Amino acid sequence: MAVSRIAFGTWQLGGEWGSFDEEQAIAAIRHARELGVDFFDTAQAYGFGKSEEVLGRALRSELERDRDSLVIATKGGINPGGERPRDARRASLRQGVTESLRALDVDHIDLYQVHWPDEQTPAEETAAALQELVDEGKIRHVGVSNYDAAQLADFDRTRPVETLQPPYHLFRRGIERETLPYARQHDIGVLAYSPLASGLLTGGLRQDTTFEADDWRSQSSAFTGETFRRNLEVVDRLTRFAADKGADVSQLAIAWVLAQEGVHVAIVGARSSRNIEKSLAAAELRLDAEELAEIERITAPGVSIEGASPEGVA
Repeated sequence: MAVSRIAFGTWQLGGEWGSFDEEQAIAAIRHARELGVDFFDTAQAYGFGKSEEVLGRALRSELERDRDSLVIATKGGINPGGERPRDARRASLRQGVTESLRALDVDHIDLYQVHWPDEQTPAEETAAALQELVDEGKIRHVGVSNYDAAQLADFDRTRPVETLQPPYHLFRRGIERETLPYARQHDIGVLAYSPLASGLLTGGLRQDTTFEADDWRSQSSAFTGETFRRNLEVVDRLTRFAADKGADVSQLAIAWVLAQEGVHVAIVGARSSRNIEKSLAAAELRLDAEELAEIERITAPGVSIEGASPEGVA
């Protein structure tokens, strides 16, 4: 796949980030396309198909006119709130693909990803099921999300993983230890999600920021207490550093992710058009070795975010 380095992510359109204006969201998706974004990422779990439906509606005219000009990625294999929240069995994946095709209103999915690893299902069953769906023309490429290096290796024994979608940003760097090196070694495309740390690296949050009750961040340890305070101090210093380059901190954060060896795409979401152009400009922002070293120095006092993703939510 050849895609834009910035992908438009649609997690924020599933209802887990508080309220949003659907028409504004559709306008944002269309504006991203006008500006050259050709890669759009969604998931069945984002609002139980709601996000997929909004994306399909936003891109309807182009999907009908020139389907191959767009790369649509979605994810399945989980059932939030169900008896088995992670379910990557053959029957579940096949049903998920059918439902996603219907929600998106397309005849094939360009990239289908297992949303979370399912430890109860053998990797060979999951991989073989997805290969069947490729053979049937329902999906074209196979990826995974939130897998570690050992889980990637298990999957690879049956069929190659083509892409990996991990959380990755300046405060969450766990993939650098084993997962990212494995992806580089095995030529796996890396699509980093949450490059802005779910808003932490936008420069728009303050210590007194509060979130709506239906916004998952209201329950997240990364957005409360000492962790939040210390990381906001780092963001303030990064903001000043970015300003010296004629950029803002969100652009710096995205550019940093894209500057890491083996990272191919940064997935950035938006609920309105005003931030799209700024995010796309980040792909053109170049950071030299000295600047990358200075970013390391600035972020060193920050609190590393590990464990559950979304940040700090079990």
